[in-house]
Amino acid sequence: MFAIKRRKTKKVQVGDKFIGGDAPILVQSMTNTPTENAALTAQQVKELAEAGSEIVRITVNTREAAAMVPHIVAELERMHVQVPLVGDFHYNGHLLLNEFPDCAAALAKYRINPGNVGYGEKHDLNFKSMIEAAIRFDKPVRIGVNWGSLDQELLARMMDENARASEPKDSHAVLIDAIIESALASANMAEQYGLAPDRIIISAKVSEVPDLISVYRKLSSACDYPLHLGLTEAGMGTKGIVSSSAALSVLLCEGIGDTVRVSLTPEPGADRCEEVRVCQHILQAIGLRSFMPRVTACPGCGRTTSTVFQRLAKEIEEHLQVNRQQWIEQFPGVETMKVAVMGCIVNGPGESKHADIGISLPGTGEEPRAPVYIDGKHITTLEGAGLAREFIAIVERYVKERYGKQAVH
Repeated sequence: MFAIKRRKTKKVQVGDKFIGGDAPILVQSMTNTPTENAALTAQQVKELAEAGSEIVRITVNTREAAAMVPHIVAELERMHVQVPLVGDFHYNGHLLLNEFPDCAAALAKYRINPGNVGYGEKHDLNFKSMIEAAIRFDKPVRIGVNWGSLDQELLARMMDENARASEPKDSHAVLIDAIIESALASANMAEQYGLAPDRIIISAKVSEVPDLISVYRKLSSACDYPLHLGLTEAGMGTKGIVSSSAALSVLLCEGIGDTVRVSLTPEPGADRCEEVRVCQHILQAIGLRSFMPRVTACPGCGRTTSTVFQRLAKEIEEHLQVNRQQWIEQFPGVETMKVAVMGCIVNGPGESKHADIGISLPGTGEEPRAPVYIDGKHITTLEGAGLAREFIAIVERYVKERYGKQAVH
């Protein structure tokens, strides 16, 4: 497999996790509950953490929300949920962090948007106040620039400077430069105020794929801070998943990025954890991390008019998902397992042999028998109505025999 060489960065501790350096690329998510409702927010944090989110961010936008943060942390401790909690501050963070020291102490990290900390002289004073809180409570900070809330004074100044240049850039290029300038200048300012360089993480989010790639390539060459990746306002469903996957995959394959989030807009009432699973799939598809056993299944064609392989692939996928957490705890290494469920003789035996365990189901006109392969060797052939049940039993036995031994030794 192609080896990805990650860029060298500082290593930042966030709670019991590390971002950057030689630490694994972490998956992040964010609640969409009212933080004032401590029970509801803690429950969603729990769900996100159980889905695999390694850092969870919550909105801290009001005094009522700030007052509830310690209660949320206490509720998580009661539920035995250990996940760093990040406070997302806009406009009034300088007030909340100082008025509610218990909130400032309970959070594992602060997210500061330099475009939303005030204007003119107040900008620097408010930003300094938040950095001083981070120093006082020994917390790392993510300086999170967003092109939807970019520092307008900085942008106006850079636009004016560009207009006077002998060869001015187009306005969009200046906007991209301003995003990068805001992030780097804010990080430099934080250091001047006394925040240690290994307590700073940077993000610079935009909503267009080519722009995100361009911004992070420039950022990665201009600094050694860890970088948090993610499109802002990625969108709903397929659009959001595809856009995020396209952008993040390019950057991650270039070694850029130390923590990721896929900002999906969920369907009304839908599972918030989908964005966590998408992050995991992206990292696993690239080969950077393994989170769960994988199922390889063919798409089907005229040779596979039977839907048996589709149903079996779905059953296997669901079975792996249901058992994933328990298996990972009991059988270390099982998250790297690859299962192949193929639909005909064309690629079926070959793909099955390449997987840890695979089955090649009969296609149209083929003999109604399904050879099963383990570690590249044909071990049995299944047929009949109980085929799916028998194959799942073989998978269960394989997990216990292969990864159980690893756990013992």
